[in-house]
Amino acid sequence: MPNGKNKLKLTISVSEPQSDGSDRQNGAQANLEALQQKLQELDIDDQQRERLEEFLTQKQKIGELLEEDFEKLGELGAGNGGVVTKVLHHPSGLIMARKLIHLEIKPMVRNQIIRELKVLHECNSPYIVGYYGAFYSDGEISICMEYMDGGSLDLILRRAGRIPEPILGIINIAVLKGLSYLREKHQIIHRDVKPSNILVNSRGEIKLCDFGVSGQLIDSMANSFVGTRSYMAPERLQGTHYSVQSDIWSLGLSLVEMSIGRYPVPPPEPKDLASIFSDNAYEEHIEAALTGRPLKG
Repeated sequence: MPNGKNKLKLTISVSEPQSDGSDRQNGAQANLEALQQKLQELDIDDQQRERLEEFLTQKQKIGELLEEDFEKLGELGAGNGGVVTKVLHHPSGLIMARKLIHLEIKPMVRNQIIRELKVLHECNSPYIVGYYGAFYSDGEISICMEYMDGGSLDLILRRAGRIPEPILGIINIAVLKGLSYLREKHQIIHRDVKPSNILVNSRGEIKLCDFGVSGQLIDSMANSFVGTRSYMAPERLQGTHYSVQSDIWSLGLSLVEMSIGRYPVPPPEPKDLASIFSDNAYEEHIEAALTGRPLKG
């Protein structure tokens, strides 16, 4: 049975000395072939395997992440105590999403957070946002991730008004597969499933981000920021024992919100539901969700 170890056995920075350029080239070729073999073992389709291979091959070429190597291209959003920006990483030429978290913490705690975040290198799935690395600079922890050009589902929801059921079905399958991967392969509970943590891109991929892999980061942020409690399961709000079932509660609440176009507490009136799910409204919402054009009026 697989455990929480890195199934792909990837390393990001290789510091072993090379005797000459040919040895380095041969080593890179051997690593690529080993990577391709490992990807063949994953339970994903050919297109997903090809895209994951492309991402991981690019990731292997990235060395140490440094503040001076990034150029800010714009802001993507904010949440969970951090601001997310779109950046260009000049050494690799890759566009990334960079989350900046400002924490007043001791160096020992900061270093532990960076160590714990290294687990994200092992989370390689078509349903999980790719992770490039993390570093500390000028009082902020930077977490560098795959850039998802479609944005988050909360932003799409604002534009579309509501998300029609056929599209929600696709979203639901992707999120469940992502949660299952985290739980079965890495024994990780997401802890913060909500529309803003479900990202999409122009390839049609749907991926989870911002899951609780670093206990020290969660504790440090809890002492500094007030996070959203709207999507938490009752057992979490009560401070009792919780499991992956709490993520399912949060997912269900998110799906209802995206279906009716607003947070479902308090529940809408029957007349409002009839208006939301009318044939004309359905057609308008599905067009807005698919084309990106805002609703009329």
